Amino acid sequence: MAGHSAFKNIMHKKGRKDAARAKMFTKIAREITVAAKTGSPDPSMNPRLRLAIQSARAENMPKDNIERAIKKAQGGDSEAYEAIRYEGYAPGGVAVIAEALTDNRNRTGGAVRAAFTKNGGNLAATGAVAHMFEHAGEIRFKAAAGTPDAILEAAIDAGADDASSDANGHVVMCAFDSLGTIAAALEEKLGEPESVRAIWKPNLTSEVDEDNAQSILKLIAALEDDDDVQNVFANFEVSEDVLKKLTAA
Repeated sequence: MAGHSAFKNIMHKKGRKDAARAKMFTKIAREITVAAKTGSPDPSMNPRLRLAIQSARAENMPKDNIERAIKKAQGGDSEAYEAIRYEGYAPGGVAVIAEALTDNRNRTGGAVRAAFTKNGGNLAATGAVAHMFEHAGEIRFKAAAGTPDAILEAAIDAGADDASSDANGHVVMCAFDSLGTIAAALEEKLGEPESVRAIWKPNLTSEVDEDNAQSILKLIAALEDDDDVQNVFANFEVSEDVLKKLTAA
């Protein structure tokens, strides 16, 4: 199983869902505010804002929260956030990308570096590992959204690159630049997606043992726990046996 997906499953089973959702709402609201401030407050005229709102709706973020985040940008008193991408290595040589929105580069950089150091990794220069990933769009639907064939047909019609299905649901992949448009087209046919987001998809993954997997998951948890870090991606895989052990731990 892909490493980051495994991490999400483990965190869900450990009962952190409510806390994680609250933190996610805060981070999505920040992205909405930044998108609205740097472009038009009208999502039809602002692709970044449209995508942020789609992500918020997919996570069942209340409409009032979305509108409040947009109004905060229009008020002119919102913080000046800067988008920064951090890259580095986790134990086992696993590549990690962390995306942040921060109003204090020194604070965030220090916190990210500390998370890597404390968990057996090391922070590298920007560009050190990005070539191991592809910037892409990912749209997830619950299993009830349709049959695998129906999902695949809808994905092809919408212009997506790929679609896959399993017992947990459906995943549609597309080019990063087309994510907002394709997500909207799929929503018309399949209903509201479970999640809509831009990701860094690994070109190659490496399977890690239980010890390294535990260290990597701790690093990812430390990074995602930082209020400034929006997203974390890594190019590792864990076997089903290792996943069961981690889940039971």
